[in-house]
Amino acid sequence: MSWLLEKINGGLVRVFLIVVALFWLVPTIGLLASSLRSPEDMSANGWWHVFAKPSQLTFDSYQKLLENSDITNSLWNTVLITVPATVLVVIVGALAGYAFAWLEFRGRDWWFLIVVSLLVVPVQVALIPIAELFGKIGLFGTVFGVVLFHVGFGLPFAVFLLRNFFAEIPRELLEAARLDGAGELRVFTRVVMPLGGPAIASLGIFQFLWVWNDMLVALVFTKSSTQPITVALQTQVRQFGNNVDVLAPGAFISMVIPLAVFFAFQRQFVSGVMAGAVK
Repeated sequence: MSWLLEKINGGLVRVFLIVVALFWLVPTIGLLASSLRSPEDMSANGWWHVFAKPSQLTFDSYQKLLENSDITNSLWNTVLITVPATVLVVIVGALAGYAFAWLEFRGRDWWFLIVVSLLVVPVQVALIPIAELFGKIGLFGTVFGVVLFHVGFGLPFAVFLLRNFFAEIPRELLEAARLDGAGELRVFTRVVMPLGGPAIASLGIFQFLWVWNDMLVALVFTKSSTQPITVALQTQVRQFGNNVDVLAPGAFISMVIPLAVFFAFQRQFVSGVMAGAVK
């Protein structure tokens, strides 16, 4: 009797989770359906009518989106900002994390404490001072300036995460590599990096999603020629309030790309989270 109750309870929990997942996906499904409808259909009735009339589906909005230079340029700017900001945070964070975990140098613990303390500094506090600094050195309004800002604020968390993960690597592995004549760089690339793959993948996903979806920093530090997709969509809403045939596909593309990145690396992400939980 107990096994039957457990099976029923397990089935009810599974059904409940499926229902919650479907409700969670409703906005995404609605945005996708809206992006595949004409402006006339969207103004006439709700997006759910597409299930009763599949003939409404069309890719004309996406074609119009590709003809909108503001959106396409902003999408390319988003890539130019997100990819370097993610790669630099991962590389520099991994090097610093290894140094704080396994290298002996004066004041190591104090330096690490300073890095960790930077986690509590909110982004909003630094916007105006850094904007003034970038204006004086000619970086304000440039893609490089936005990348530099994201790297600076992403590194404290990256160093904290990777240092704690690297510190759990067995010392015997590193000592064996050093006995074989490997230097610190070879130990880092051949031993530490492969073992730290799950944590590095988790960090990369977090950083990518944060930078891709950012609007506050981009709104302050970019201009019309360097603005990412988030600011471009907000500008479209402000200037062309009824331009839904561009906003809907643009918003969906802006959302589906980070989702694709997450699902592409979800196995490494889950491994990193589970490893951190166990350790």
